[in-house]
Amino acid sequence: MPRITLTRFIEHSILIHMKTEDPKEEMEKGLEILESRIDELIKIVDRLTQNNRSLLTKQERLIAERADLIDKTDMARIRVESMITRLKSMETNL
Repeated sequence: MPRITLTRFIEHSILIHMKTEDPKEEMEKGLEILESRIDELIKIVDRLTQNNRSLLTKQERLIAERADLIDKTDMARIRVESMITRLKSMETNL
């Protein structure tokens, strides 16, 4: 989506001002430009809101996945420590 800058808006307004002498027509053109800009801003806000929701959902999923991986790592550590303890115990019994 092309970026619309204030400079472009001002340039467009100046061109309208130079082309028209009717203040009513000038105001209508200015309002049309403003309406168009507002519509573009609404679309941008909608897109950003959708992206934000998507990122929040992804973040929640990743947090849950991380917690699951931490639990699995802890379980594996406990099992390994238990095996080491049993092996040491078997070694001392020999």
